[in-house]
Amino acid sequence: LDNGFHEPSKDGFSKDKVYKSFSDILGGKEGRFRETLLGKRVDYSGRSVIVVGPFLSLHQCGLPREIAIELFQAFIIRDLIRKHFASNTATAKRQIKEREKEPIVWEILQEVVQGHPVLLNRAPTLHRLGILAFQPILVEGRAIYLHPLVCKGF
Repeated sequence: LDNGFHEPSKDGFSKDKVYKSFSDILGGKEGRFRETLLGKRVDYSGRSVIVVGPFLSLHQCGLPREIAIELFQAFIIRDLIRKHFASNTATAKRQIKEREKEPIVWEILQEVVQGHPVLLNRAPTLHRLGILAFQPILVEGRAIYLHPLVCKGF
C-alpha cells in the first residue's frame, strides 16, 4: 500500500524511498507482531492448550479464570480503586492475590472481560489467520476452549 509520502533522501540523489504505512509496520514478516512480539515473553499474555468447547459461539473462546486475571490485571486494579474496594494499587494487588477470599475480584473480572476481546495466536504464525480475536467467556480449569469449527485453524 503506497501512502504517497516519500522519505527525503540523505544523499540528495534517490527520492524514491517510500514511507511505511501503518499496516506495513504491523504486518508481514518484518512487522511489529512477528518481528518483536511473537515468540518472546511479553506482559499480559498467557499460554495454554486448546480444547473443543461446543457450547461456545464462533466468535467466543473459553478463557481460564487464572489467565484472565493475568491478562486484565490492570483493568481490575483500576476498577477496584475506582469503586472504593481498594485505596491504592498495593491494596488492589493484594486483593487480587487473595482472590479466593475476595468475591468482588471475580465480579469485576466478569465486567471487564465483557468489553475486551482477546487475541489468540497459534505458532508458527505464517499467515493472517494465525492470530484471531475472540470474545472471552470465563471458564474453570486451565485449558482454552474454542468452538469446534474454529479449532481446525489452531
